[in-house]
Amino acid sequence: MTSASSAAFTQAIAPRIAIVGSGFSGIGMAVRLQKMGITSFTIYEAAADIGGTWRDNTYPGAGCDVPSHLYSFSFEPNPAWSRVFSGQAEILAYLKHCARKYGVDRYVRCNARVVAARFDEARHVWNIELDAGGTREHIEADVLIAASGGLSRPAMPRIAGIDRFEGKLFHSARWDHGYPLEGKHVAVIGTGASAIQFVPEIQPHVAQLSLFQRTAPWIMPKPDKRIGRRARWLFEHLPFTQRFVRSAIYWKLELQAIGFVRNPEFMKRPMKLCLSYLERRVKDTELRAKLTPNYRLGCKRVLLSSNYYRALIEPNVNVITTGIREIVADGIVTQDGVHRRVDAIICGTGFQFNDVGPPFDVTGVGGADLGALWLRDGPQAYLGTSIADFPNYFMMVGPNTFLGHNSMIYMIESQVQYIADCLRALRRRNARTMNLQPDVQRDYNARLQQNMRRSVWASGCHSWYQTSSGKVTTQWPGFSFNFRKRTRRARPGDYRFLP
Repeated sequence: MTSASSAAFTQAIAPRIAIVGSGFSGIGMAVRLQKMGITSFTIYEAAADIGGTWRDNTYPGAGCDVPSHLYSFSFEPNPAWSRVFSGQAEILAYLKHCARKYGVDRYVRCNARVVAARFDEARHVWNIELDAGGTREHIEADVLIAASGGLSRPAMPRIAGIDRFEGKLFHSARWDHGYPLEGKHVAVIGTGASAIQFVPEIQPHVAQLSLFQRTAPWIMPKPDKRIGRRARWLFEHLPFTQRFVRSAIYWKLELQAIGFVRNPEFMKRPMKLCLSYLERRVKDTELRAKLTPNYRLGCKRVLLSSNYYRALIEPNVNVITTGIREIVADGIVTQDGVHRRVDAIICGTGFQFNDVGPPFDVTGVGGADLGALWLRDGPQAYLGTSIADFPNYFMMVGPNTFLGHNSMIYMIESQVQYIADCLRALRRRNARTMNLQPDVQRDYNARLQQNMRRSVWASGCHSWYQTSSGKVTTQWPGFSFNFRKRTRRARPGDYRFLP
């Protein structure tokens, strides 16, 4: 789009756009809007600073399991990544750099949490309620973009007595850095992506670590290392070298989709490699039996770590697979009646996504309640972005956009492109609203769930990818480049436009 056409776009529509969230999704969307010549937007951030997931998750060892050169915006390569897999602080610094460089940081309003949004059918606008430091405010927007992501609400375990614990209790996404773990008896509940990163970091410092494991995760060694000075020089002075590396990483990871979504039998070889890795690291047969998964690799999230098993074999660590009966004032009681006294409980129990509503109340046409719809049928959308009966409402990292094999930034940029084209469609038709046709959403999700049946996520285990009924509502059942193709252009026939 030329600068002249961008100006014309802005003058003709000047849409008031509210973006909720300032992580990769919100910042990426804001950069695209500016490139389109649209500056009538505000990013509403509930926290005191930008950053989303990478601002909140500051637990020891926090980092990304996607290589740095791919876990970044395509329009803003970073030749200075220090490691193959970046840590939390470096990713957060990169995101803040992008916000400053492209000037979108001045459009961010922090400490402004969106609590509800209702579509005004008579005036074709979104009425949005904010909690700004305890004060309720009401604003209006022509377009509402929910970019708060799927990993923004920590999930605490539902265990009897958890409120009666008198020691220190916190979730890994709300790490209490002011609480000293040195010399303490610490319980960790959960063995997911966060736990396998922070457990090796805290193990050397605690007196005793009791790790409560419900399901053993599949773990592959993490091929992490420092990126040398020579390579960083090449990336900075010969940018095509970094583009080549990024492309090579993408296609290497993308090939894994064959096993995830086309033929789960392809998982047999990597399963053998994982079991071989476990056998080399853990010699104790009883412990190794506890750490051996009993489901097909990929059905739950595959984890990367080169030091997790090393931590678990230390004498101050006890892996407990017996279920928890209750939490008492000074510790945890398992189903076999054993009481373990602990000073602190750290919950590495993931985030709320399925069987809950969206992060804030959303009411559409005819009083349609998005939360009630999702609780009834499970989260669903069209291309993870548009939802019928919610005009001019777009989601980022919505239902069925998560990947098990590649970078979510690739999916985010695909959605950014799609939303941008939706805004162009509004301009071309001189329309005020566009509302997804219900049959389009229904048919799309029926095909999506049909494709899901042959995926590894539907191979028998239960995971956070699924609702309580077993419906997979998080993952994209295909290649990521197919999603990119589907989101390149908005199909006008999929929507009803109102002037």
